[in-house]
Amino acid sequence: MRELVRTNDMILISAVGALLDGAGIKHMVFDQNMSVLEGSIGMLPRRLLVADEDNDAARQVLMEAGLAHELRPDDR
Repeated sequence: MRELVRTNDMILISAVGALLDGAGIKHMVFDQNMSVLEGSIGMLPRRLLVADEDNDAARQVLMEAGLAHELRPDDR
């Protein structure tokens, strides 16, 4: 799995998820239930991950959508 985006912005996570869904790219959001531990203050970032084989396609989708600045470094 590769991390694409890490953010506290739930709207951004939703938007990225919708873009990936539209492109047929499966993804997972990690740490979204951590708000139970943090008291719902949005302090802990959520992470959106894709399978290794979908990494390049997912990055391309986000770049085309103007969200390249939100991408995590691609540590290959």
